[in-house]
Parts: sequence; C-alpha cells; structure tokens
Amino acid sequence: MTINEIQDEIIDEFEGITDWMDRYAYIIELGESLPEFPDSEKTPANLIEGCQSRVWITAETDAEGNVIYHADSDALIVKGIVALLLRTLSGHKPDEILGADLYFIDRIGLKDHLSPTRSNGLVAMVKQMRNYALAFKALGR
Repeated sequence: MTINEIQDEIIDEFEGITDWMDRYAYIIELGESLPEFPDSEKTPANLIEGCQSRVWITAETDAEGNVIYHADSDALIVKGIVALLLRTLSGHKPDEILGADLYFIDRIGLKDHLSPTRSNGLVAMVKQMRNYALAFKALGR
C-alpha cells in the first residue's frame, strides 16, 4: 500500500469512532500492538528531543531499500501515536517518506486534541523519521 492509501485507511477507521475518549482508547490499543523494543536501544542517541514523554525511534533499511522504523514510548497515548506513524511510514522508500504529506494527523483530529507539548512531540517524531529517511537517501540505500 502507498503512504496515502494507509492514511486513508486510518482516516476511515477513525471516522467510525466519534467519541474522543473512545479514540484515545483506540490509540492506546494501537500502541500496545507495537513489537517489543529492546532496552538496549533505549539510549540517549535514540531519544526524541522535544517530547514531553520519552520516545525512542530507530531505523534501518531492508534488502529492497525500504526504511523500517522501530519505536517505543513510556506514555500510552504517545506510544499509540508512534504506532500510527510507524504504520504510515515504515516499509517505504526514503523518497516516498520525504515527499509524504501526513494529512491523516489533521483529518482524524489528532492535532486538535493534543496538548501543545504533545503536538510539539509529534512534530519532533515526524522530523526524526524524515531525518532517518534523508540519511538513508544520502547513503544511497
């Protein structure tokens, strides 16, 4: 699936959940589905600056040159937000990630329902994920 197809799928899922308490519960559930993130990767180098809670993101490329992200957070809602970002961007080429307009964030109302510090953290997470894509592109991966 393309990044936009994944975003459209996420938007469709959230349209079926009208109450924001239920949306938060769903976001938390998504975070719980993230694969285990090794403690050895919870280092200052992988910590996202600008987040109120602690968020770690790492990335690698697969044999086809797709960027594969791994992440974790110590906050339930943030972990769910990270899961949404990973679902959207992981498994795509660096150019696709760098060119992506992450419109699902606004369309599901996430940006309007986050505190200013959480919104800043979301921006910092997206920036770091794009930085990884840029680095892999520069390396020709």
